[in-house]
Amino acid sequence: MAGLDPPSQADLIRWSEALAAIARTGLGFSDLLYERERFEEVLHVAADIRARADSEFDAEALVEHWMGAVGSGVPGYVTPKVTVGAVVGNDDGELLLVQRADSGLWLYPTGWADVGYSAAEVVVKEVREETGIECEVVQPVAILDGMRLGFTGIPLYSLVFHCRMTGGSLQPHPLEVRDVGFFAEGCLPEDTILPEAWAAESFAAIRGEPVEVRFDLPREPPWQGDANP
Repeated sequence: MAGLDPPSQADLIRWSEALAAIARTGLGFSDLLYERERFEEVLHVAADIRARADSEFDAEALVEHWMGAVGSGVPGYVTPKVTVGAVVGNDDGELLLVQRADSGLWLYPTGWADVGYSAAEVVVKEVREETGIECEVVQPVAILDGMRLGFTGIPLYSLVFHCRMTGGSLQPHPLEVRDVGFFAEGCLPEDTILPEAWAAESFAAIRGEPVEVRFDLPREPPWQGDANP
């Protein structure tokens, strides 16, 4: 179609993961040989797309990995994983950041949502474990699709909460983070991840200003358009 830009790497990864999820879900709900063969063929197509987007992936190995993760019935319904994030402010209006151990980049505390905890409970736990800071949850500030924003290579939703420090002291987790600290607006570390996307609203929330929950608006169709509208 005239006027469309070539697909980006993020587009290819997103399309690959979507096709793979559809195929794996189909395999989880169908016992018909004909349908299963077609779903496995879709998995091979999805793996080829992913391998073209990222040369580190081997298509056949990826198909084997996906097939090994196929469940049956409801457990086989493939959905995005869930992470939580915490925008924590102190009495000086500063923002809590952690330097990630794997990349050395700075971001607010984040972690996977654990079974048995509510999202808000996971937030409090993650902040304490990663930074040594005790906090209370004030309100959600963002519900984001990680793949659509391009900051993850796997399907996930990120639930971000504004929190208020209530106690504790800075003690970085010895395995998960390299360093932790509170930073004033305009003084974030140079290697902070995409601060233009979230810093302004985070400091506004810390100041007590009304902040609307940010979320990804629907696209029409969802497979086209800007990855971060």
